[in-house]
Amino acid sequence: MSETGGADLRHVSTWLFDLDNTLYPLESGLAELTSSRITDYVEGLTGLPRDEAQALQKRYLAEHGLTLKGLMIHHGVDPDEYHAHINDVDLAVLAPDPALRTALARLPGRRIIFTNADAGHAERVLVKLAVADLFDEVFHIASAAFVPKPSRGAFERVVAAHDIAPTETAFFEDTERNLEPAAELGMTTVLVGPGAEASTASFVHHRAADLRDFLAKAKIKETP
Repeated sequence: MSETGGADLRHVSTWLFDLDNTLYPLESGLAELTSSRITDYVEGLTGLPRDEAQALQKRYLAEHGLTLKGLMIHHGVDPDEYHAHINDVDLAVLAPDPALRTALARLPGRRIIFTNADAGHAERVLVKLAVADLFDEVFHIASAAFVPKPSRGAFERVVAAHDIAPTETAFFEDTERNLEPAAELGMTTVLVGPGAEASTASFVHHRAADLRDFLAKAKIKETP
């Protein structure tokens, strides 16, 4: 549903957030910079022309939920080497966001990052946004044994690792298909980003064009 008066999230005690293009907006340009680094890596690995390397990158992303997963399966890529390459991007496009910090800080209970990125990238981004101290844990791709979202297995792993009660959890994510397994497990799902309002998927429970505004207006559990 589209929110005007604030979503009712008074049942939520665990706040599960995707990282990239969710805590910061897509228009920052970081996703484009990272995607270019991934294309560089695939091009160097395979020797393919850049357009074909990019096509392979996108195919693995579509088929496996993560380009890295396809590279591991089909090319035996070492994930540490891969991440060392693609994480070598300038985070100058990001900046501390006081409004985001205020909106996150008001949420009662646990706040957990659930990302297909690696631990190093997650830490750098959270520090750059000046919100690292607001999160209790980061569940990254190695935590998931390199089983990425939207695999049901990735969600089962994060639930088990952090003793999450799905019916008391809200999951925020910018990629629509990643919300389906969360909804199947009983989580409240929130699609984030400029295209959120256009989603008609039944497994998307709330839509937030602006995460900060959505969180600031949400009805939350009162704490003593």
